[in-house]
Amino acid sequence: MAFLKEELKKKDAVIMDEMKKEIDKAEKEDQQESQVEEEEVLTADEVTTEMNSEIETLKAELEQKQKDVLENADRVKRLQADFDNFRRRTRQEKEELSTFVVQGLIKDLLPLLDNLERAISVETADETSLREGVSMIYKQFFAALEKNGLESIKAIGEKFDPNFHQAIMRVEDADKEDDIVAEELQKGYSVHGRVIRPSMVKVVAN
Repeated sequence: MAFLKEELKKKDAVIMDEMKKEIDKAEKEDQQESQVEEEEVLTADEVTTEMNSEIETLKAELEQKQKDVLENADRVKRLQADFDNFRRRTRQEKEELSTFVVQGLIKDLLPLLDNLERAISVETADETSLREGVSMIYKQFFAALEKNGLESIKAIGEKFDPNFHQAIMRVEDADKEDDIVAEELQKGYSVHGRVIRPSMVKVVAN
């Protein structure tokens, strides 16, 4: 009987030892699971904090973009207003300049008008006097136009230039080279270098 009791005690001790090991193992596993859960919670908090930080950054960038858009819109409005003012001022200056030029031209032509009135009022049978009077009026008239930029285009003896001459017909002339203007049928004129009427000419073509 004593032997059996001793054996039972040994078995009980072994069982108790195994149970203790199982309990220790279970406690360790519980501790590990708790640690993992804490780490997971900590990681989730970190993610939330990072997301909140990114959201705040995006909000700040969006506000800055909106501010930039408003500033650009104001800048465009100011530029448009400046351009409108410039266009209006340019149009006004152009109109004033045009009026000034016309006034100057008319003022230069007034003496011609006076002389024409005098020529009409004078009765004469002298053809020479009439020719001289008309010649004087022509010179005054041309001088007034010349003062405002009018220039007559050179033609006779010049080489034909389609920019200044308009060929009406071709003629033979053994004394002249080809493409030389032989005769001017109607004078051509330019104003400040711009052709307003080409010369009508006959051109040599041997």
